[in-house]
Amino acid sequence: MQRLLVALLLVVPLAMPGCTSVSTDGVELAPEEVLDDGMVCNGWDQLCSRTYDNVTFPETHNAFATHEDGIFYPASNHRTGLDAQWDAGMRAFMLDTHYADPSNPNADGVRFCHGNSGGAINPCSYGNVDARAWLTALQNHMMSAPYDVVTLLIENYVEPAHLHEVLNDSGLMEHVFVHGMDEPWPTLREMIQNGERMVVFWEQSSDEAFPWFHDFLTHSWTTAYAEESKEEMDCNPHRGDESQVVFHMNNWLSGPLGLSSPNNADETNDPEFLVERAVECWQMHGKRPTFVAVDWWEDGDVVAAARAINELDFNPEDSESP
Repeated sequence: MQRLLVALLLVVPLAMPGCTSVSTDGVELAPEEVLDDGMVCNGWDQLCSRTYDNVTFPETHNAFATHEDGIFYPASNHRTGLDAQWDAGMRAFMLDTHYADPSNPNADGVRFCHGNSGGAINPCSYGNVDARAWLTALQNHMMSAPYDVVTLLIENYVEPAHLHEVLNDSGLMEHVFVHGMDEPWPTLREMIQNGERMVVFWEQSSDEAFPWFHDFLTHSWTTAYAEESKEEMDCNPHRGDESQVVFHMNNWLSGPLGLSSPNNADETNDPEFLVERAVECWQMHGKRPTFVAVDWWEDGDVVAAARAINELDFNPEDSESP
């Protein structure tokens, strides 16, 4: 496997805007049928014929919690905000929704804030981002990239109707996809052609009134997160239904008080480490990770790693032990 990884990680110029790219010299590409219709999905034409669950998307954890957005360490997870993340190639975003004033819950008060609700201190006191404005900016980016599929994973602490109102006001509801439980996922081409190129997961039970908010614990699963060292990271299911084909490979470390640590992000976000870990998870679960989620995305290159994972055609049954 090491020989394969060395061949995989030769740096060459590729066509994906905004990211350092990784070649797959010496590695067979995935055998999906590619239609010559000129469509390029999420930066690569070969992804169009793949089902959503068979694509690896780079993902920012607490995507809003950035220095650029006025949230500073230790409450921050990144230095730069949505525009830079999008331009680099990020297409999946973890978000936390709270009320700016919990005593006056309404849609106008929905904010992105880092922390748990219900404590003595409102997490929005450490800094907050207007959810409607952030999501409207995301809508603008999506309209400028009509062949890109985008995913949100929302840790939600507001009323579903208020979350829906904010998404609707931003324009994003026009893109939402509804996935039937245990149904096969469509290809990216099908999602794009049907105008359903945004998938929304949330960290709570499904609500029949809002079927586009998918309970991520039943529609997917995740690995553990916030370990103290990268050597502790593994591919064991931590939360969710491990029988589902969609899963998040969480890949960030904790620092003092269990908060996000920027100290070793260049190592944990190193493309070679990310690809090697993805292959390990692929061996264990029989498929590539759907998401590679990181903190301090500016360090290392998760976008290049995701591209390399997508270019890899790997059969766990034929592989050597790592």
